[in-house]
Amino acid sequence: MHANRHIPQPPHSAGEPYKGTSAASSLWLRPRIDPSQMPSPIDVIESDKEKWEGNLFTTLPGNNPPLSTSDFTAFDQGNSSPKHVRVSTWNLPSSSHLAKECDIPLAAVFQPFADLDPREESIPVVDCGDSGPPRCEECRGYINPWCAWTAGGYRWKCNLCGHETQVSPDYFCNLDANLMRIDLPNRPELNKGTVDFVVSGKEYWAPPPLPRMNSLYFSIDPPSSQAREPRSLNFLFAFDISLEAIRTGFLKSACDVLRDLLYGGTSLDGTQLEPSFPDGSQLAILTYDTSLHFYDLSPASSLASMIVVSDIEEVFVPLREGLFADPWKSRTAIETLLKALPERYLDTVIDNAALGGALLAGLASLAGRGGHIIVFQSVLPAIGPGALELPHDQASLYGTDKERTMFLPRHQTWRDIAEECSEEGIGVSMFLGMSKPIDIGSIGTNCTGIVSSTTGGELFFHPRFNPARDQHVLTSQLRRLLTRTTVYNCLLRVRCSNGLRISNYYGNFHERSVSDLDIGILDSDKAISVHIEHSRKLDAREYAFLQCAVLHTTPDGQRRVRTCNLALQVADLAANVFRYADMDAVVCHLARESMSKLTSRRMAHIREELTERCSSILLGYRRNCAAATAVSQATSQLIIPEAFRALPVYTLAITKCKPLKGRNVSADVRNYHAQKILSMSVRATMQHLYPRLLALHDLVDDTALPDPTTGQMSFPSLMRDSHTYMEAHGVYLIDNEDLMIFWVGSSVSPQLLLDLFGVDDLLALDPNTVQLPVLHTRLSTQVRNILTHRYAQRGRTPKMLLVRQNMDGTEIEFSDMLVEDQNNAAMSYLDFLCLIHTQINAVLTNGGSLSGGPSLRGSPW
Repeated sequence: MHANRHIPQPPHSAGEPYKGTSAASSLWLRPRIDPSQMPSPIDVIESDKEKWEGNLFTTLPGNNPPLSTSDFTAFDQGNSSPKHVRVSTWNLPSSSHLAKECDIPLAAVFQPFADLDPREESIPVVDCGDSGPPRCEECRGYINPWCAWTAGGYRWKCNLCGHETQVSPDYFCNLDANLMRIDLPNRPELNKGTVDFVVSGKEYWAPPPLPRMNSLYFSIDPPSSQAREPRSLNFLFAFDISLEAIRTGFLKSACDVLRDLLYGGTSLDGTQLEPSFPDGSQLAILTYDTSLHFYDLSPASSLASMIVVSDIEEVFVPLREGLFADPWKSRTAIETLLKALPERYLDTVIDNAALGGALLAGLASLAGRGGHIIVFQSVLPAIGPGALELPHDQASLYGTDKERTMFLPRHQTWRDIAEECSEEGIGVSMFLGMSKPIDIGSIGTNCTGIVSSTTGGELFFHPRFNPARDQHVLTSQLRRLLTRTTVYNCLLRVRCSNGLRISNYYGNFHERSVSDLDIGILDSDKAISVHIEHSRKLDAREYAFLQCAVLHTTPDGQRRVRTCNLALQVADLAANVFRYADMDAVVCHLARESMSKLTSRRMAHIREELTERCSSILLGYRRNCAAATAVSQATSQLIIPEAFRALPVYTLAITKCKPLKGRNVSADVRNYHAQKILSMSVRATMQHLYPRLLALHDLVDDTALPDPTTGQMSFPSLMRDSHTYMEAHGVYLIDNEDLMIFWVGSSVSPQLLLDLFGVDDLLALDPNTVQLPVLHTRLSTQVRNILTHRYAQRGRTPKMLLVRQNMDGTEIEFSDMLVEDQNNAAMSYLDFLCLIHTQINAVLTNGGSLSGGPSLRGSPW
């Protein structure tokens, strides 16, 4: 491609040039840097895909795993798959001093229920009988492949704490000449890093919630002090029936989608929907405005009778039988009700909806057993428990110490509801379809530990809901919510071997104690991360170990423990720490850590700290692994380790994400994206921060089409996120996991438009298009195959926009995703590299440090 064919930078939210007293050095550095020679994340991603896609990764210690963005298959050899756990370095530093010298944050990201490739082995289920799985008497860790056998097999030594525990008679087996159990091949828990233990004893039942001075709801039964017996997962669907929900069609869309997913049907685009509700589960339906409406769904009646509770301050459940029903046994009543609800309230004049009251009703209904509350809300909850007022002008808060109040709840009730739901094993997911601010900071964000995030649920954000545009996305989201692997009544703990300790947790949970996390529901898309510290020096001749154990109830009511085990090599040399570093885990940790600081720090300070953290990691490598480089090169060369080649651009991308970016972004948008980033998997985080950009006009003839002999498809390579590499005659697709945008250049050929969109004139393109037309052209088939592949990977459909160059206002969304450009109130990638180089050079020249010290804090950059 020639430079004169590239497009100018698209319209964008203003960026910033490199500034400060060192701007002169930036001007000196800039001409020396060839943009094409800047470290490219795409080169890293594509080379890793070429190496691993279609190949097998074995999980024994000592191997660098594939990147999270590669589609690899893993063979569990005693270490959990990287799909279940990733660490910031697979060679842990042997001491806190070495860790500080390297400055790589020690972190692990656990995704215990991650979806596996169909070619991989399923997670083995192990039933050790009534006595439960063998556990260490000292630290209560679970038996795993890294334990040792002593005393002829009568005792086993815990790899976490070193304590020796007596083997129970029913678990005993003789040892062979290698001191391994004879039955080793038949014991998955002694071969696999990830296993499910069936636990039937009462001591494993979900514990009762902590006693409270004042109950949030009224019940004729006293609070139970007994553990909760495992039962099948029940759902409560709560519908806002206010004027706004009727006017926008949100209520009708929600009812139609739920009915189709319960019993099958046809979506708006003609796609046939299969029933998606979990077998064996029951559901209840609740509607609410200024009062609560419960429904008797007993199968004996073909019509659901309604019971109204008008007191939304002291909520109680007015019926015991018929509230929850099997959707097939009560199909007539449920279908009739879901069809009738939108028409029943067509003439409503009530413009309020007591969300707090609805959540308390769900809590009262599911207390003592756990479950999943799914809410469809359209308006700010301005009435009932936790009533909120419209927030004041938020623009005046930016750049002040009051900025953090945008991420804090404005009513204590929401925190109380969230904590009690989590302790009762109840998860809350919310679909928000509103035309005005709804204060996600109080009802949804994880930054404050509120409602959906604290309980392990999820937020789905549909501002200015339009059925024609958003209903197919709503369908996809709700189907994924109901069909993905989900467990509830969860208690999670991460254990370390001697010499290590967990200092912080990040994710969607309620921290019941220093070491135990309560999670109402946990699904295959959610991840929990931990920050690790040294408590003493480690022995480089031995492994260090991590074990994540999730005690949970399956949807069919069986109590289990999923354990994820990891053995890590220990390094005395910084070079080995950097060689086995995992950039994906580091980036995910930095993003989560930044989101967690939003309630206590100003955004500008968080962005500065991120830049310093990136510089500190590269400085640690420069000092400890590249010290022999000539001093004269220090001012002219930025040395980046192979494992962190793309770290600067991902760090810049974090500063440009919606929760942290400068300029005015609504608090609802910031809170929504902060909650998403805090719970995303590593793969989703990487693809959200650096969106996948694809040139559709350059697809070769055989890409994204089945191979005639093998039936396999190869997919096209990605391109860098910058307008520098784009052309005006092209069509591009960008995808950040939450939104995908088709960008059409102003000089695009009519034939290209005809092949992809079915029209040959740019002016005839409908910017409101939400789905590609099905055309019998090669290009249309290729692009639809690419989209189908991506849908299959993430299990849902993102929102879609179509923008034309210099014609549509939504082009700003596209240009803001080009993170290498100067936009989002931040500098370009080129300028950011100059800044990193200047910071490192200043320390090398003048001494001092970057992280935590006063030497560079407050500097002009």
